[in-house]
Amino acid sequence: MITGANRGLGLEFVRQYAADGWRVLATYRNPADSGELLDLARQDRVEAFPLNVSDFEAISALSAKLRGESIDVFLSNAGLFGPKPGAESDLRQSFGHIDFGIVREVLTVNTLAPLKCAESFVEQIARSEQRKFVALSSIEGSISRAQRDLYAYRTSKAALNMVTRLLSGDLAPRGITVASICPGWVKTRMGGEFARLELEPAIADVRALVARLTLEDSGSFIESPGNPLAY
Repeated sequence: MITGANRGLGLEFVRQYAADGWRVLATYRNPADSGELLDLARQDRVEAFPLNVSDFEAISALSAKLRGESIDVFLSNAGLFGPKPGAESDLRQSFGHIDFGIVREVLTVNTLAPLKCAESFVEQIARSEQRKFVALSSIEGSISRAQRDLYAYRTSKAALNMVTRLLSGDLAPRGITVASICPGWVKTRMGGEFARLELEPAIADVRALVARLTLEDSGSFIESPGNPLAY
């Protein structure tokens, strides 16, 4: 299952997993911005479901709808970056100019929604064979590397890493592996044209990393293709 699958990283995950024979449950927020995903959903292996991850009642409702499923890998991919300093005149993530409404929105989507998804879909994950919950994080959430700016994004990813760390302990008795993975700086609409990594090989590397995860890796913060990151 993949959240935020209508474009970028999420859409490429759908393409690759489906091409490899996986059955994929994909979520999207806006039908008008999800044409490629909805085209893929016309195939036998892909099912698409509308979901705004900031609507926690909707997450619960989708879990109830899918209560009979077994989810081997849950990829919590949906995310927001927020305004980019230097790219916009309104630097709403920079000190002295912070828009706290944006901070709240980014924290809700990037941190609280993955926690809600884990709580809502834990039964479907626990009954599967692989039992993996993976959150797409970022090196920008590493406290030891942070310097300035991007208050909303960096704070949300640091908090997400704490969420996955805590989940790893709570879900270990059920055999569920939990990890935060940074895919690297990938060329997407969010990553921008100057990103270092091409989309297709970057996602292939993340998928290979997810496939290698075991309970011994649970609670880890890892940069693809396999480099441990400091929290």
